[in-house]
Amino acid sequence: MTQPEQQTPVTSRRSVAKAALVGLGAPLAMADPAAAAPQESDRYARGFATLRRISGERGAETVRSLQDIAPDLGRFIVEFAFGDIYSRPGLDPQQRQLVTIGALTAQGDTAPQLDFHIDAALRVGVRPAEVVEALIHIVPFMGFPRALNAIGVARKVFADRGVTFEPSVQKDPRDRYERGIENLRRIDGEHGIDVVESLNDIAPDLGRHLVEFAFGDVYHRPWLSPQRRQLVTVGALTAFGDTAPQLRVHIGAALNVGLTPAQVVEALIHTVSYAGFPRVLNAVTVAREVFEDH
Repeated sequence: MTQPEQQTPVTSRRSVAKAALVGLGAPLAMADPAAAAPQESDRYARGFATLRRISGERGAETVRSLQDIAPDLGRFIVEFAFGDIYSRPGLDPQQRQLVTIGALTAQGDTAPQLDFHIDAALRVGVRPAEVVEALIHIVPFMGFPRALNAIGVARKVFADRGVTFEPSVQKDPRDRYERGIENLRRIDGEHGIDVVESLNDIAPDLGRHLVEFAFGDVYHRPWLSPQRRQLVTVGALTAFGDTAPQLRVHIGAALNVGLTPAQVVEALIHTVSYAGFPRVLNAVTVAREVFEDH
């Protein structure tokens, strides 16, 4: 591996990219800036800087671990996921990690990636209580098993980082259905009420559970803001797939609680790295319809 070139007083973007590539143990052909188009070098340098900012050395280790079997996969992670997507200004780093946690938890069987991104969430300033709350929030959409598995990952990350906090316990003596209807109307509007009433002729208890548990218990918890809850929800529903009716309701809810259309679209774009283009394209189609309705 060649020694770093002497730098001129004004460091070029190309030399920054080369330093990043060599530091990751990239192949010599990639490390040579003459062998890569300038725009590719810029994307790699930008992506590597973003990756290191949110993950410390863990991201570099992940990319380096691919050099013996799929070095281009490591390059795609740096250039696309972090150079193209994470570097976009539409969401802040905390919001991006919450979307990611929602998407990964929804898919299940993603413990290594959840470990990485829960750690990244803490690094960028998401509070431990917010991480736990995001996982609790997943239950009405994806069920208890996936939330329980994700909580197990969070416990490990907290232990590894020496994080301690006082777990939040809900205390509200009001009737669950009453507070659930109040939250449902505020978040989903009358469309949410219509969904519940549509169950009266076949499964009225399902409608009652939806109001009492999803909105009376889970949404009522104050430890995650309404905007952040909807970012977790949109990431989760998009990654899970085949959820167009529910996405329609919750993209509308995202607008109702103060997220902008641009932020909703950015959350969908962000999910590409974790769920792929087909599911995100389907979700964008739903978003277009919701925006037109609003």
